[in-house]
Amino acid sequence: MDIVNLGALEKTEANFTTFLSDLCDKLELDFATYCAVNTVSDQVIGFSTYSDGWKEHYGAQRFQNTDPTLHLPMRSIAPVDWQCLSGHEDFKKVFEHARDFNIADQGLSIPIHGPYGEIGLISVTRDCSSDTWIKLRKNVISELQTAAVTLHDTVMQSDSLGYALRRPHLSSRECEALQRTAAGKSQIDIGDILTISSRTVEVHVRFVRTKLCALTTPQAVGRAITMGFVHPK
Repeated sequence: MDIVNLGALEKTEANFTTFLSDLCDKLELDFATYCAVNTVSDQVIGFSTYSDGWKEHYGAQRFQNTDPTLHLPMRSIAPVDWQCLSGHEDFKKVFEHARDFNIADQGLSIPIHGPYGEIGLISVTRDCSSDTWIKLRKNVISELQTAAVTLHDTVMQSDSLGYALRRPHLSSRECEALQRTAAGKSQIDIGDILTISSRTVEVHVRFVRTKLCALTTPQAVGRAITMGFVHPK
């Protein structure tokens, strides 16, 4: 069975979830999830093949704030086998509840570090013996890595989901400084207008360049205009 060709489908959450379901069927896995985080704005999106009951329970328990299988792999570049996380107290807490929903504590997470500073993560589970898991993991890890990159890249191309992940957070003062920079004001002039030092203006503009992944201030202004942070007059 071939995995759904995401490039031929409308970029919707339902189709992305179908992609995960087909991935589980093809690789003989139980469940799969995808989530992505804008590390600047903390905007999070995600979808999974877990039951509605587990998703509702997971949210009600606020496990998204403590789940090691979510947070720790995002700090890694390489895939993370959940057995490396099993000694974590929060891991035990999450899977004490997960067992009631027939979810095993045996799984693998594949992190994806994107071009806008966002982090994506595909995680999969399988309830089986340790020996079977070791063999399965070896057989599927390459395909999982390819699937993770493909899914994340497709999500980033989505008008709604990708926009949420690409869009950084700028403070009101950073927007003010950049707006006046776009109008041709010097840092000294901007400092006088905003009643702050020119040095502080420089810091604000530098932070904006970093957040917008811009090499120069004019490039930052151009990107800020495109994203609606700055309104040319």
